[in-house]
Amino acid sequence: MLRQKNRPKLLLSLVVGLIVSILFFWADQWFFSHSTLSPVEAPHSAQSTTASDVSPVQSPEAHLDAQPPIQLVNNDLLKQPISNNSILAQEEVAKLEELQHQLDQQQSMLQTQHEDANQLIQLKQEQIKLLEAQLN
Repeated sequence: MLRQKNRPKLLLSLVVGLIVSILFFWADQWFFSHSTLSPVEAPHSAQSTTASDVSPVQSPEAHLDAQPPIQLVNNDLLKQPISNNSILAQEEVAKLEELQHQLDQQQSMLQTQHEDANQLIQLKQEQIKLLEAQLN
């Protein structure tokens, strides 16, 4: 009896919390999109702008799609000659091994997170099915 009394309150609090978090996210996105795209005018500009002079503002999604992919390795770095100093070469190898180790750890962590997310999705789907069965 006590559980059934608290269910509407819990549901209402979850919905309100979700709505508030969505509103905060939306306000944050709106604020930063307007602050980064707003033009800066010169204080003593002698020229006046007309409607045809102003370029249309593109959506942030179009701006992200237009950007070229980030290049992780510079091609000039690959073409540089290798140092004859063995100590520098050993340090470079040690740095690269450490970097590879970090990347391997990152990859395994991401795979674990992916597997956990898939398992969580599966459990949530089962939970939804059980709740639907209880409602019927």
